Amino acid sequence: MIRYLLAASLLLLTACGSGSNTPAAPQSATGDAAAFPVTIPHKFGSTTINAEPKRVVVVGVTEQDPLLALGVVPVGVTDWLKKYPGAINPWAKDKLNGAPLPTVLTDENGPQYEKIASLRPDVIIGLYAGLTQESYDKLSKIAPTVAQPKEYNDYGIPWQESTKTIGKIVGKAAQADKLVADVEAKIAKTRQDNPKFANATGLVATLWEGYFVYGSQDPRSRLLTSLGFKLPEKLDEVIGDKFGASISKERVDLLDQSVIIWLAVPKEARTTLDNDPLYASLKVAKEKRDIILDETTDMGNAASFISVLSLPMLLDNLGPQLAQMVK
Repeated sequence: MIRYLLAASLLLLTACGSGSNTPAAPQSATGDAAAFPVTIPHKFGSTTINAEPKRVVVVGVTEQDPLLALGVVPVGVTDWLKKYPGAINPWAKDKLNGAPLPTVLTDENGPQYEKIASLRPDVIIGLYAGLTQESYDKLSKIAPTVAQPKEYNDYGIPWQESTKTIGKIVGKAAQADKLVADVEAKIAKTRQDNPKFANATGLVATLWEGYFVYGSQDPRSRLLTSLGFKLPEKLDEVIGDKFGASISKERVDLLDQSVIIWLAVPKEARTTLDNDPLYASLKVAKEKRDIILDETTDMGNAASFISVLSLPMLLDNLGPQLAQMVK
């Protein structure tokens, strides 16, 4: 479950990737030439892209999904889940359309600058990321680099904004808007079919250094709020300006919501939760309104890899589970 706990430098990720060392051939459906040049603001200023990029490298950890949804296969991706060849997830695999898998990058002590340079990128994208000024400066010497937006915490960009920003980067803004609208419509339909969600509270958590809870700027929490759920009061006050944090035993009360989603291995999680008298005393535990999404499965991975491609599958499976839990 450690892979779910993105820190600014991704120090919690394990080593090695599964991609080829040979740069993949660029694969891109043609964008709108009239869309360029385009200037994208971000945490470290702004970046201007003068022409449609043909070779895209991803140094964030979820941006391959919106790229693939837009018909663009990146030549390099940063692997987070470390489960799927080329870091192409099962819900996105059919978007490759026969193209070669991207080269896999890792980010344990910062981006792999030499490997990235060898891919000869036209643009480098790090939106769902924690780039530092130093790493941004180094990457910018290789190719125009778009870092995470300043409006959100690191690893806090909403999936909608990530998709739309990438649409602008590759000259497919209108197509990106349509993709976002379609998924938002599916979210709205799930919310409409379950009006009781509007009167419920929810939380997403995992087992790491005790109980790790995700704050309001985390994509997992945003999924709940988009469905109508309210997050615990003072959640962000406890977490601070991070995407999530481990809570002390004194704040286990935060877990006592209408429903709680645990991202964990079911057997291990059930044992840990059942053997904790503090958690077992909570109403959510007594009434068995906790959902354990198996982090070793595609569905468990989709719950952390919130994107324009993963959400439809996640909604189809998680929506009915939430409906069963909420009274």
